[in-house]
Amino acid sequence: MKKLIAIISFIAMATVAMAQSAEQIISRMEEEMNKQNVKDGFAMTIDIKVMILGTLTSRSYSVGDKIRMETTVKDSDIITWQDGKTEWTYNAEKNEIEIKNMESREKSESEGDAELFKGITDGYDVSIDKETATEWHIRCKKSKKNTDKDAPKKMDLVVEKGTYLPVSLSASMSGVSMTMRDFSYDVTEEQVTFNPKNYPNATIIDKR
Repeated sequence: MKKLIAIISFIAMATVAMAQSAEQIISRMEEEMNKQNVKDGFAMTIDIKVMILGTLTSRSYSVGDKIRMETTVKDSDIITWQDGKTEWTYNAEKNEIEIKNMESREKSESEGDAELFKGITDGYDVSIDKETATEWHIRCKKSKKNTDKDAPKKMDLVVEKGTYLPVSLSASMSGVSMTMRDFSYDVTEEQVTFNPKNYPNATIIDKR
């Protein structure tokens, strides 16, 4: 009996030792994302739900400074490409391509999508809200020391066990909720580069 109790105690202590905090999981997640070379290729789907307008879904792809975003607005497909200097926007309904120079503010905000996860929980108190066989569900509550007025009061981060890669990130603020999901790390340069040959009959509106 004593041996059985000793074995149980040992297993319990080992399990506690193996338990990870939310901070450790997030730190490992950032490490694994860096290993994926996400700056060289990253894609994700973004759902934005606005109380009055409904849900807007877009798929974005990024490689380095280049970004491509596909969005459906009022049954019209919009595709936007950015390379840090120039922006191309294709409106499928009108079959038009608008070209314009990016402003300095737009350039600073056009970093790769994966960079959004860099320090994503800074200014937040994090804790494991739920744990399944395959995922950690981490609740991120805005810290009292966080003075950023635009920062969401809370975020929900889901991390996959085994890979430590993010599954989804959800946040809500001022009647708007957002979810990032369906992450991918196999984006090519061709996918994010505007090629006019693909739209031979489109009307070009050059505003540069």
